[in-house]
Amino acid sequence: MPSFLDKLKPSSHKHQNQGEQQQQGEPTYSIQPHPAKTNDPRDLEPPQLGAGLNSNPEQEAFHTPGPYIPSDELRNSLPPPKSRDELKARSADLNK
Repeated sequence: MPSFLDKLKPSSHKHQNQGEQQQQGEPTYSIQPHPAKTNDPRDLEPPQLGAGLNSNPEQEAFHTPGPYIPSDELRNSLPPPKSRDELKARSADLNK
């Protein structure tokens, strides 16, 4: 009566022989998962040294030109601000 190990030996040798045949024949290919988590191509780029805030996409909100300061010429051409009474009267006219 053959033992369980005797039954396993021939089957394991068959798999090794099939692997050798595949190596000699046509190559096999497998599909690898894509490393991207989103469609944004910047996700694949590693943070760059010395980039400062550019290396962290969460900090991109701080890449702004700053507050707008109009020139003296533009400020002088503006009409003076209206008083509260003038604004209330205008509001009443518009809400009729």
